[in-house]
Amino acid sequence: MRIGVFADTHDHLDNTRRAVRLFNEERCELVLFAGDFVSTFVTPPLRRLKCPLLACFGDNDGNKRGLQNGTTTVGSVGEAPFGLKTPDGTKILVTHMLRSLVGYATNADVVVYAHTHKPRIHHDEQGRLLVNPGETSGWTFRKPSVAIMETDPLEARIVWLPELGPVPVIDEDGQA
Repeated sequence: MRIGVFADTHDHLDNTRRAVRLFNEERCELVLFAGDFVSTFVTPPLRRLKCPLLACFGDNDGNKRGLQNGTTTVGSVGEAPFGLKTPDGTKILVTHMLRSLVGYATNADVVVYAHTHKPRIHHDEQGRLLVNPGETSGWTFRKPSVAIMETDPLEARIVWLPELGPVPVIDEDGQA
């Protein structure tokens, strides 16, 4: 299963559109968001995803009810952490801050987290794959990124968004 992973959009609409376009081009079957949309401004581009979105809130998300309502057509957003099991049996835990899992017993195969704005893919002491997609916004480090994860074999890679080129702004009627 191919899964798109992103976080920390911080209202950057162009990079959110780039991430959505990439996830659609990569034919992701699911997209996970690890917190910090910030406001409802980013929900319209998310509606163009061609697969379900599962998201958690971060520490900078303000209008939680608006974000929940704005994403209902494509998926859901709720409090972290949450877990899911993919159709192939991969167990994934999603949170915004990795430290929120301290003392949290889990048998997850993958932990998706964010908050640091620094992309990182590594394994912990238990052998779990940890995926931090970095910052979609690019506001902090000027290197916007997302991740693409495969569940079989279990691996992930970082994708830098500037490589995707310009993104046309399309209105609700599909007009550029």
